[in-house]
Amino acid sequence: MTSRFATLVFERHVAAPASALWHAWISPAARALWSAPNEAVTVEYLSADPHIGGEELSLCKVEGQKDIACAIRWLALEPDRRSVNTEVIGCEGVMLSAALVTADLLSQGEGSALKLTVQLSSLAEDMEQGYQQGFGAGLDNLVAVAHRTMVLERVIAAPAALVWEAWTDPKALPLWWGPEGFSCRTQRIDLRAGGEWVFDMIGPDGTVFPNHHKISRHDVLERIDYTLHWGEDGPKHADASALFQDLGGKTKVSLCMTFSSQDEYDQARGFGAYELGLQTLDKLARHLGV
Repeated sequence: MTSRFATLVFERHVAAPASALWHAWISPAARALWSAPNEAVTVEYLSADPHIGGEELSLCKVEGQKDIACAIRWLALEPDRRSVNTEVIGCEGVMLSAALVTADLLSQGEGSALKLTVQLSSLAEDMEQGYQQGFGAGLDNLVAVAHRTMVLERVIAAPAALVWEAWTDPKALPLWWGPEGFSCRTQRIDLRAGGEWVFDMIGPDGTVFPNHHKISRHDVLERIDYTLHWGEDGPKHADASALFQDLGGKTKVSLCMTFSSQDEYDQARGFGAYELGLQTLDKLARHLGV
């Protein structure tokens, strides 16, 4: 058996804040968007658990070739700053490589930078060139995904359990959701994993905006992942996550959205989605009486 060692360093500068870059790097839905290095490769995610000690399992598929399995385990997660994970690559039960991957994020004005260090041990075959090509192309994709990611954050002076209840109670959510002056008219609502919320947003002037949220993940007191669609079963607008961080009597809420295209992001930013989203979080705080 051969044994080859290499330390690979990749650097990218991103015209997006570190919070957006972090979400694009760590979120399961975002990782599924950028991890395939080119159109000939399909990455199928079998599981993803973005917590310290959590695992992510995926299959890299190319037509006419054997599937390559990738298993990672998160060792350290410091939001907007740093992550460390192991990565083991194999094929049909044969381990091809093992690596330690360290991602360092740095804020640079309104943008950010990523430095990725991969300490690679090739086992059954020399994997260095494949890592250079795969990570290089994947990180180029990551930059594009970060550019169309929007992150809204607010610290709410209420315990995480109360904030979580307001977000997951089907009677409470429609009462506060949406910017100032908007209301919700619900057709169906089931806020569990695999559930959906079909509703109309009604603007101050009476304009109706049909919405459909499809919920894929529901980690109690921690996160909700869902997709946003233009009307019931309409085109997907964005992949979204609502994250809840307990600050000891207060709660940091992060609403993260990766839009389906750069044009979708530009249009949303242009009509004030960022500011309107912050109004929504303000309404949540008022709903909780804080």
